Amino acid sequence: MLDDLRNSAENSYTEVEPIPTDRPRRKKQFLGMTAVQRFVVALFLLIIVIVLGTFCLLATGKIVLP
Repeated sequence: MLDDLRNSAENSYTEVEPIPTDRPRRKKQFLGMTAVQRFVVALFLLIIVIVLGTFCLLATGKIVLP
């Protein structure tokens, strides 16, 4: 009984058709930018957030420059 179960399970894997891989690959771009350009934009956004956050803390008096 178990031998038959093993054989039927093994046969089910061999009957699956292989996935075709001859499709052309798309370039992964977000908004038409390359990976380096996206990194630079993310870096600039980080710098802007840091500067604006520091300005808001100075404006509200939460931190004081010596």
